[in-house]
Amino acid sequence: MESDIYRPLGLTEDEFSLIVHQLGREPNLVELAMFSIMWSEHCSYKSSRIHLRRLPSEGPRVIMGPGENAGVVAATDTISVALRMESHNHPSAIEPTQGAATGVGGILRDIFTVGARPTALLDSLWMGDQNDPRSRWIFDGVVGGISSYGNAVGVPTVGGEIHFATPYGENPLVNVVAVGIAETSQLVRALATGAGNQVVLLGAATGRDGIGGVSVLASSGFDETSADKRPSVQVGDPFEEKKLIEACLRLLDAKLVVGIQDLGGAGLTCATSETAANAGNGMKVWVDRVPVREPGMTPMEILCSESQERMLAIVTPENLPAVMAICEDQEVLATVIGEVTTPDEEGDYAGRGVLRAYFGGELVAQIPAAALADEAPLYDRPQQEPADLHTRTSQSVIAPTEWHTTVLAVLDALDFDPSSIYHRYDHMLFRNTLVTPGADATLLAIRAPGIGSTDLAMALSVDGNQLWSRADPKWGTVAVVAASLANLACVGATPVALVDCLNFGNPEHPEVMWQLSRAIDGIAEIGRIVGVPVIGGNVSLYNEANGHDIDPTPVVSTIGFRPLPTHPIPDPRRAHGTVILVTTGEAPTLTGSVFASILGDRRGAFPAIDLPLFNHLLDVVAELVVDEELVNAAHNLSAGGLLAGAVRLARLARVGLTIHPPADTAEALIGEHPGRFLLTTTDPTALLDRLSQEGLEGIVIGELGGDTVTCEDWLHIPINRPTKIGML
Repeated sequence: MESDIYRPLGLTEDEFSLIVHQLGREPNLVELAMFSIMWSEHCSYKSSRIHLRRLPSEGPRVIMGPGENAGVVAATDTISVALRMESHNHPSAIEPTQGAATGVGGILRDIFTVGARPTALLDSLWMGDQNDPRSRWIFDGVVGGISSYGNAVGVPTVGGEIHFATPYGENPLVNVVAVGIAETSQLVRALATGAGNQVVLLGAATGRDGIGGVSVLASSGFDETSADKRPSVQVGDPFEEKKLIEACLRLLDAKLVVGIQDLGGAGLTCATSETAANAGNGMKVWVDRVPVREPGMTPMEILCSESQERMLAIVTPENLPAVMAICEDQEVLATVIGEVTTPDEEGDYAGRGVLRAYFGGELVAQIPAAALADEAPLYDRPQQEPADLHTRTSQSVIAPTEWHTTVLAVLDALDFDPSSIYHRYDHMLFRNTLVTPGADATLLAIRAPGIGSTDLAMALSVDGNQLWSRADPKWGTVAVVAASLANLACVGATPVALVDCLNFGNPEHPEVMWQLSRAIDGIAEIGRIVGVPVIGGNVSLYNEANGHDIDPTPVVSTIGFRPLPTHPIPDPRRAHGTVILVTTGEAPTLTGSVFASILGDRRGAFPAIDLPLFNHLLDVVAELVVDEELVNAAHNLSAGGLLAGAVRLARLARVGLTIHPPADTAEALIGEHPGRFLLTTTDPTALLDRLSQEGLEGIVIGELGGDTVTCEDWLHIPINRPTKIGML
């Protein structure tokens, strides 16, 4: 083999030497391609695994945690909720519509792979300046891909967020969250158990689209040659996915499969090696039995293709006829392509489960399954804090003398109407949506066809703030998680778990690894103190373009439960009466704020948050919302601070607001802190008394009424003023 043949496949010299050591020989080209995709950054997490171990992942409701296709938490004694978060950043930069659409398809398969019926989607989108034509093309394509796939497959998109910033022009972020509901007894894991059991490939035929797709695209940065990677983006078919969902759920309900796995990143190589390795078994795969839609496909192309809408099921011989019958009834192609084997008893791989692939009767690959799935190199890459960190943090952001003008720029920067996005999504499928998109969090009834109903509702939120995380990757990320938890409290929910999507630049840059490690420390700290375990997630690295890394952008999605409402719940769209600012007493900061960003001022230390006190604040706000007596709306303050939050509240309520700020300072009006809420009430005296009893600060800051948002003599914003809609 040529000495450098591994380099175009993204492998280093040391990694190639490790492969030779594990095999006891040099790999052939098929084997080398299989290693290259399984050891890619996207599939192996070789730069982040050492840090992810610090995250808390256990809790009283956790049924499945990290390492499974989806995290699962118990809702009741018999009903569970599955949650998963993934990124499709690089594919969406190359081909926005298909990149985003196949991101949705892949994450839905993660949900029904564990036996849950997909019931909702959320998204977190980070796009470039919309004055740039290419950024507008990406944005419109991404929204179109999410809406067309989700609407067609029949899963509602019920919430999300959108950010516009220059660093995401060349490298947009498309993070998607999926949730599903299952009977706990029906949950299944990805295991290839039972020697002699049949390996059945379900779903679409395999093509050349997606070969090296997400596994390769997500393992390198972008430059002027990135357009050449367009053929690597998968092509989705939501109608095929819908048939596959129904077929797989019927198979699981009838208990006809002993293990199941989707074919996502790294395709058949990943699904076969992971299911075999998870069970400690081997597997024989007859590659030429795989249905293909293009003539002349080679074993390497078939094993590495990331074609969509495919699943791998492990089936006992006696159940095979019933499996084939259900698939035929659902019009899903089903083909036996392999067989589970025991670990080798002698030879070079004694005691190991070996994946053997055959094509035309010849052995084309022979690799221990664990070598592909579990034994990728683990890197503790160098870390380096920014050279100017001490200088920046030893000073403070100082507002200019005429800061009111900059405040207007803050409001303009945040003046975006998200309904221009979510109106393209069907968010009422299944009729579970109790709080629709546009509020702080979405609220869904926990019920699904064939599973039944509960007396609980689940709240979901997805959140990120790259300015906070850029200012301080640890405490800024703590604040991101805190803001997401605060959104759950606004609909009365108590948090039970979170999933994350860690979007960072090139891990070979020491400053990026410092950012990633600090962000993970932040998630771990708030997770432990507030009691919210991390049940799964995704790491997306190499988010860079032409050598420039994106800002550190950790995004989290949190889930919480509350009693099923019997009356319309407090919602900013029904806000009326007096507006009260509720805080723990901690001061907001200009560091990492939208205000400071507009000024171009990156100075200051991002403040630590009193997490036990913050947790108490969450409990009190959630209780007030559930009680429905004192509060008719709750709104969390985050980006843009008090003034931006007040304007947004008034816009949602479609009524004016006269603001009486606690102080006429930039910090008071547009300083930021996640532990602050606006509550509206018709009985301010009783609400203030309740807050005082709980040891929290409450200040009357305004009254709703009229058709204009006013603040002293310098701010007058008509409620019916047109807002920017992203030029879709």
